[in-house]
Amino acid sequence: MVPDTRPLAVFDLDNTLADTAHRQHLLQRRPRDWNAFFAAAPQDPPLAEGVLLCRRAAEECEVVYLTGRPERCREDTLAWLAAQELPEGRLFMRPRADRRPARVTKLEALRRLARSREVRMLVDDDELVCRDAERAGHRVVRAVWGAVRTGEAMRVAQQSEGRT
Repeated sequence: MVPDTRPLAVFDLDNTLADTAHRQHLLQRRPRDWNAFFAAAPQDPPLAEGVLLCRRAAEECEVVYLTGRPERCREDTLAWLAAQELPEGRLFMRPRADRRPARVTKLEALRRLARSREVRMLVDDDELVCRDAERAGHRVVRAVWGAVRTGEAMRVAQQSEGRT
């Protein structure tokens, strides 16, 4: 098998490809119901703008999925990606017990990917992730279509609780 040498197009999942609005209420509770939040992910409707961009990117790039979802959600996430007929690609998830902010974990992953391949673009809804990725020299496409669906509880979860 010949290794893929195309540039990488890196896509976030939640509120970039998948609409999490129906399950964000689970993060407004105290304590937050993380098990129910992630258990509901397979019912996420796709975000048409993100799905279209991902399919177009796959014409020239190898697609990679980079999410803050925990590793325990891998099987459900892969099934969701396949059900949406999204391009096959490597899936990088948050390691068990890693509670660092998304802007830290995702930038770390981008640096690792960029060591051996060109990262053509990162597509993400999280403004802090986007800003830090740009500062690191990456081309960023802001998933504004999904950012409007991101509630305050989700922002807190991404940035200070290191959960998604």
